[in-house]
Amino acid sequence: MLFAHDTEVALVAAAALVNTTGSDGEKLPDLAALDDFVRTYEWTGGREHTAAELRAVQDLRPRLRRVWEADEDEVVQIVNALLRESNALPQLVKHDQWDYHLHATPSDAPLATRLAVEAAMALVDVVRGGELSRLRVCEYPDCGNVVVDLSKNRSKRFCDAGCGNRAAVTAYRARKAAARA
Repeated sequence: MLFAHDTEVALVAAAALVNTTGSDGEKLPDLAALDDFVRTYEWTGGREHTAAELRAVQDLRPRLRRVWEADEDEVVQIVNALLRESNALPQLVKHDQWDYHLHATPSDAPLATRLAVEAAMALVDVVRGGELSRLRVCEYPDCGNVVVDLSKNRSKRFCDAGCGNRAAVTAYRARKAAARA
């Protein structure tokens, strides 16, 4: 394991949140989709279940996307701003099936605040570990999704939306066409 479990979970969830918007359309269009996202990534704590909550989560996405595009100094500025705006106060907590891990907001903080702070706390570990190169943009042409490479050999090139399979099929077809020619 490269990072602590909660760091990895927060990074994957942050990437998934960023990837809910992009070239293939809006994947977080309504409260039902937000409920599915929260359930899929096992977010706990209070929820408002309002259009304002959905908008706040949607508005967080471009700020998080910028992390995948920025240099280290700008990433630090983004992380510090997210922590400062949220009045983050890191504490060890234990709940549900999870052993002790860090939370930096109360469980009744707005969902967008909790998402922002969890991502920021995970990014603190990434920056301190000198591992920003693990945050990438999918290499498949015209995809644009972000990727968190948690592999040992730093080999993850494609997002989880099937781009790796599409690249393999394209390469296979190119090899077959070249063999026929």
